[in-house]
Amino acid sequence: MELNIGIRAHDLENRPLEELVEEIAGKGLTSVQLALGKSFDYMKLEPGTLSPGLAHHIGTAFARKNVQIAVLGCYFNMIHPDKKERRKGIERFKEHIRFARDFGCSIVATETGNVNPEIVYTVENFKEEPFLEVVESVRELVREAEKFGVIVGIEAGVNHPIYSSKVMKRLLDMVDSNNLQVILDPVNLLTIDTYQDQEKVIQEAFDLLGGRMVILHAKDFVVEDNQLKTVAVGQGLLNYNVVLKQTKLKKPYLNILMEETTEPFINESLLFLKNKYEQA
Repeated sequence: MELNIGIRAHDLENRPLEELVEEIAGKGLTSVQLALGKSFDYMKLEPGTLSPGLAHHIGTAFARKNVQIAVLGCYFNMIHPDKKERRKGIERFKEHIRFARDFGCSIVATETGNVNPEIVYTVENFKEEPFLEVVESVRELVREAEKFGVIVGIEAGVNHPIYSSKVMKRLLDMVDSNNLQVILDPVNLLTIDTYQDQEKVIQEAFDLLGGRMVILHAKDFVVEDNQLKTVAVGQGLLNYNVVLKQTKLKKPYLNILMEETTEPFINESLLFLKNKYEQA
């Protein structure tokens, strides 16, 4: 079965490196999305802390147990209204790019931010100006990635200026570099108005972005108080038949990384994905 399921490392309780890896490998998970600051808060990873030695130390611990560090998560607001904050985020992301290969990882990932300091839903994000600011930030990140042979993975979501597959496609066309690739999270593309039409949204994502997709994020959602609320994989309304059918068709062995899936749901969610994939 060409299935490759992992998890965000910080969705497991924080613990020392070796124990964390042990726990992940013990569940039969094959890969992780690693946000260094979230998983290893005890390491106090200030900007300027990373080195090939530290990256190799962490990377080797995962490699010993055959767990791939599929993504370094370095999520930040790339159009932060405070230019100083924005610059800090960009420089931190570039630092991850420079040392990604020492982790044995080829992708550094983020979403595209928000016109506000905090990430909230606002139609202000959907205007042309925020989009062009995203293009500018992504170009700068991609230029750095090209020097180091690393991929910048961008994730779309309705709380961000890159809010749909069409807009993501436009970003890909404007930046025009193969060092820019796509992380697909189907739940992030849905709203209270579109979730009943989710099959169309998912199909469009695979049609427009399938060739550039390097990671699939797996979570789920329920409707509460007339809004979508994220839940563990298999506990909600996402049509995994469609998602996994497309994955099976177009992307064998794609890293599928579970999100919002914490204990006590991890084993159950893993089983859910395996069964759905077999049926797809």
